[in-house]
Amino acid sequence: MDFNVKKLASDAGVFFTRAVQYTEEKLGQAEKTELDAHFENLLTRADTTKNWTEKIFRQTEVLLQPNPSARIEEFLYEKLDRKIPSRITNAELLGQYMIDAANDFGSGAPYGSTLIKVGESEKKLGGVERDFLQSASINFLTPLRNFLEGDWKTISKERRLLENRRLDLDACKARLKKAKIAEAKAAAMPDFQETRPRNYVLSASASALWSEEVDKAEQELRVAQTEFDRQAEVTRLLLEGISSTHVNHLRCLHEFVEAQATYYAQCHLYMQELQKQLGNFPNTFPPNTNSSTPLASASSSGAATIPVVSTVVGASSSSLEAGALGIESVPAPATGTRKAKVLYDYEAADTSELSLLADELITVYTVPGMDPDWLIGERGNQKGKVPVTYLELLS
Repeated sequence: MDFNVKKLASDAGVFFTRAVQYTEEKLGQAEKTELDAHFENLLTRADTTKNWTEKIFRQTEVLLQPNPSARIEEFLYEKLDRKIPSRITNAELLGQYMIDAANDFGSGAPYGSTLIKVGESEKKLGGVERDFLQSASINFLTPLRNFLEGDWKTISKERRLLENRRLDLDACKARLKKAKIAEAKAAAMPDFQETRPRNYVLSASASALWSEEVDKAEQELRVAQTEFDRQAEVTRLLLEGISSTHVNHLRCLHEFVEAQATYYAQCHLYMQELQKQLGNFPNTFPPNTNSSTPLASASSSGAATIPVVSTVVGASSSSLEAGALGIESVPAPATGTRKAKVLYDYEAADTSELSLLADELITVYTVPGMDPDWLIGERGNQKGKVPVTYLELLS
């Protein structure tokens, strides 16, 4: 193995000197060169920028890709400098499942045809989501990552180098201070006694040695001060560049908001179109009639059931089917009408139904051939079908 022993010993000596200086500063036994207030403000601003940029970056990653396993996979692909494989979005997968289910149920059936329409819309939403993810990753995440992995690493490296230069400078200051103290002591205590000429010679020689040590320490201090000032200027320029980083991140933030607004606007448009398509379907959905419905509660509490009228003048069972019922032409029977209290608000789905308000009282009755889950309700001159589950029958 070929290595320079002198350089290794020199590096070890520098490291030891810095360690001693750092330890003495922490123990309060050595003085520390303080940076000016402007420089300290730049350091604080840079640290704050780094910390919040990192948090925003990580949380944006979670927003764009909630699956931690997928995030790790993408991170590994990036580190290996390989192309990230295209991944189908959840909305696209749901849409494909709906379309496949419709093919099994029969695309001609109401449920199957609806599944196809919803599935196609979900696939459109998935495509829009993929475009948004790509745009946000390129225009927002990438600049943040470049700052954290590029600019900030450079700033951190120069800051560590500046700290080492400061430790060297303070060590030189401490060495010079000690040399001057020793020189002063040696100069103040020479032995001029003729009976002891040998001590005088030794004392004068020690003073000369300490004088040389002071000169050497002063020279090292000038070199250390020059290196420290140069490194401080380089670090200061990098820290002042944080302002440009803020401007760049501000532009990226605007692009992220624009991409997000476009994404939600397109999603809203697709869902509006889907609602219009589904609104053209006939309202053939039966209401929920489980055991916890208000009607069941009313029956269990002893409320009477509604009598069924055997005949209705001028009305046939075929005219009472959903979607084709002429409610306004159905007269109220002479007997069999009841009062009912509305339990919940209900909005009519079409003109054949009657909208309801909670706690109001209406007159209800039934006609032959009508779905038992529905009644005819009257409020003044208004008449229409009402769901039984929204009513509490009164005596």
